[in-house]
Amino acid sequence: MRETVTVNELAAHDPAHEPTVSSERADLLDALAKHRHFLRFTTRDLTDEQAGLRTTASELCLGGLIKHVTAVERSWARFILEGPSAMPDFTALTEADWARRADEFRMLPGETLAGVLADYDEVARRTDDLVVTLPDLDATQPLPKAPWSEPGARWSARRVLMHIATETAQHAGHADIIRESLDGAKTMG
Repeated sequence: MRETVTVNELAAHDPAHEPTVSSERADLLDALAKHRHFLRFTTRDLTDEQAGLRTTASELCLGGLIKHVTAVERSWARFILEGPSAMPDFTALTEADWARRADEFRMLPGETLAGVLADYDEVARRTDDLVVTLPDLDATQPLPKAPWSEPGARWSARRVLMHIATETAQHAGHADIIRESLDGAKTMG
């Protein structure tokens, strides 16, 4: 039995309990929803096999991109609450660690597109709940150790949420190219 009910579930059961969010939070929710939609839309009408196909020179496939964006969103949302301990020390990852992370970018045996999308939906719901309930978007955390992070840098919850939206939008573009290479379908146009 689940211990919590999401904000969306509560509103669906009783519209009188629909939360009031600031325009800034509504904008963040809208940006996240828009880019998630475009990413998910690239997988419409695909089989599990098609979702796992590489159609370009890169290692990327549609199912793998969804898995990666799910993992990234999950990690960054945890970072907002827990700080850098929610993420690995990227400067200390071994070759084996990097190989395991590479599995984020492909459909593995036994994985289904429906399962990958369901996991993404659950992570998105949790992030949306965080956007609505987080006491302070200005609260900061020190960035985890990574070759691409400026030493000593801190990001606010707001900046992390903008990063999640940006990362999702970037990968939605990658997904559109992969889908067009697969069968000619496009997200727009």
